[in-house]
Amino acid sequence: MLVGASAATAAEAMSGTGASTAPASAAASVSEPAYPTEFSLPDGFQPEGIAIGPGPAAYFGSRGTGAIYRADLRTGQGEIINPGPGTPSLGLKVDARGRLFVAGGTGGNARVIDTRSGEVLASYQLATGTSFVNDVVLTRDAAYFTDSANPVLYKLPFGRGGALPDEAVKVPLSGDIVYTTGNNANGIAPTPDHKALLVVQSNTGKLFRVNPSTGSATLVDIGTESLVNGDGLLLEGRILYVVQNRLNTVTSLYLDGDATSGKVVRKLVDGRFDVPTTIAAFRDRLYLPNARFTTTPTPTTSYNVVAIKRH
Repeated sequence: MLVGASAATAAEAMSGTGASTAPASAAASVSEPAYPTEFSLPDGFQPEGIAIGPGPAAYFGSRGTGAIYRADLRTGQGEIINPGPGTPSLGLKVDARGRLFVAGGTGGNARVIDTRSGEVLASYQLATGTSFVNDVVLTRDAAYFTDSANPVLYKLPFGRGGALPDEAVKVPLSGDIVYTTGNNANGIAPTPDHKALLVVQSNTGKLFRVNPSTGSATLVDIGTESLVNGDGLLLEGRILYVVQNRLNTVTSLYLDGDATSGKVVRKLVDGRFDVPTTIAAFRDRLYLPNARFTTTPTPTTSYNVVAIKRH
């Protein structure tokens, strides 16, 4: 019952309905747009990341061209706001200043884009040689990027008023995490106490608590459960959603306060899933882009986004 209450509280907080005392009949009379539960992205787009906000604006990155697409969740309609550099745009996060932080995949880079104009505000070459800059998380003080090919986090420390730095700082990963063949560190999120970071290792199915200052990684005890193919992460309260892409599953865990341990409480599946990669929340819904990794991409391959109810 505790888990259900936590999830419900989070949903109420995001929807702004938690404090409402209006009767159901009055609430139902308010005219609101019928948000679609599924909508299309441009043909051939090859989506990977998603970020939502402020408001009902969703952003998607192309792993093909690096283009950024903005959609209105009220209608599902959208447009390309940045054509991309020709290298991937993978994990995305947006801040309250309207800045979109973009993980650059095999380009080994990161970009910060103005969501209003589509202009590139800053670009960082994080790595040379083999790299796969996969995902990003924003904290009060910095942006952190994972690299699935190299055991390191890349940190963009914010200056006064959230000012972007001139260059990134490397934070080598150590401790319990050991890189092996395949995709290693992937999705990243804060811990519930906001004192550390959570990182999922796709190829081993393990979850780690990482000290953001030292890079020391400690295995999170989730019992015998595996998060193999773990991709995007979303933390809401003490519920961590893990997208297991090729399993077409979203696994939710209930974490203790400092995320040293967690318990799988639910596995969400949907017949519309076609290798979803990551996840973002708006009101009472979770939105996931279908990357369709098992489909050979062509310029006419169709892609979409699906929304499921929070549970």
